[in-house]
Amino acid sequence: MSLTAARKSDPGNQSRSGPRGSRAVVSLAVSLVIALCFGFAWFLSQVNSTESKPSQNADGIVVLTGGSSRVSDAMDLLAEGYGKRLLISGVHPTSGFNDIKRSLPDSERLLACCVDLDRSAVNTRSNATETRRWAIERGFQSLIVVTSNYHMPRAIVELSSAMPGIKLIPFAVIGDKWRDEPWWASGAALRLLLSEYAKFLFAELRVMIGDKADSGEAPPAKPAATPAK
Repeated sequence: MSLTAARKSDPGNQSRSGPRGSRAVVSLAVSLVIALCFGFAWFLSQVNSTESKPSQNADGIVVLTGGSSRVSDAMDLLAEGYGKRLLISGVHPTSGFNDIKRSLPDSERLLACCVDLDRSAVNTRSNATETRRWAIERGFQSLIVVTSNYHMPRAIVELSSAMPGIKLIPFAVIGDKWRDEPWWASGAALRLLLSEYAKFLFAELRVMIGDKADSGEAPPAKPAATPAK
């Protein structure tokens, strides 16, 4: 009998390798869960619980639509001179300046002179693409980013990837539900944070893979074939 056949026929050998494989799978799963938990704790540390004005002015301001009071807070920053111009990114295709005027009646003067609307963006990634286009057209080198506190980490990942040469200054908007009770006391807030954390991880992974692909060197060119004599 060959050595290979002997090993296959030895039940003791199979019983020993089985538990080792199972323990490795369990250990890997436990390590992954621990890493995700630590990552979620870090993510929570990036979600501001208090609202504070930007530490400095910027060339422009961009607000990513989708949450309560984002646009009104961005308009306040523009009125206070934190930026020269404001981009409202992700406006519904059927909405316009008149809709903003109705919700913010004191904003007519600023809307007429210093606000641009982006109706093309449909998600955070396309927000970043359209913001990059706008910033380049305006020659801006720094932007204040206005979005909800839970959305800010992912927004910064996408915007930083789209325009690495532009300085980003976050201004996190704190919604009413975050002020009323802590997130751990609200099932809806916890579900929102977990969902946003998953989207953040996906964005980080996609950007990381894209950066590695972009930095890869092209394979060396093959030498030209020597014609046969």
